Amino acid sequence: MFSHVMVGSNDIERSQRFYDAVLGVLGAKPPLRNRNRTGQTRLFYRHEGQTFCVSEPINGESASFANGGTIGFRCASPEQVRQFHDTAVAHGGTSIEDPPGLREGDLGAMHLAYVRDPDGNKLCALHRSK
Repeated sequence: MFSHVMVGSNDIERSQRFYDAVLGVLGAKPPLRNRNRTGQTRLFYRHEGQTFCVSEPINGESASFANGGTIGFRCASPEQVRQFHDTAVAHGGTSIEDPPGLREGDLGAMHLAYVRDPDGNKLCALHRSK
């Protein structure tokens, strides 16, 4: 259904340091770095057929995050959920909501961790238990 997810950044170098580390936990390689025709720098992380992008806003205004918006990343294990969280915090992210761990409910059992990146975008690391 989705071709890509893109978030804005007010400091593309800081964002690259953050996402290189955090997405590296999931096996993503360093991004393709692109400058568009109007001069904004964009980062394209490609992994397992998915693309996650970070861009300086094209309209020249400050980047902001969506209230209620969350970007979820699939993890291979509960341990990878924890590593994603801890790496994010070590690279300028902020731990939010409940501590990383098992959540059980109507949608089944899942290991979850929530963080905000340095620009305030909300990220979720998720591993669905069998």
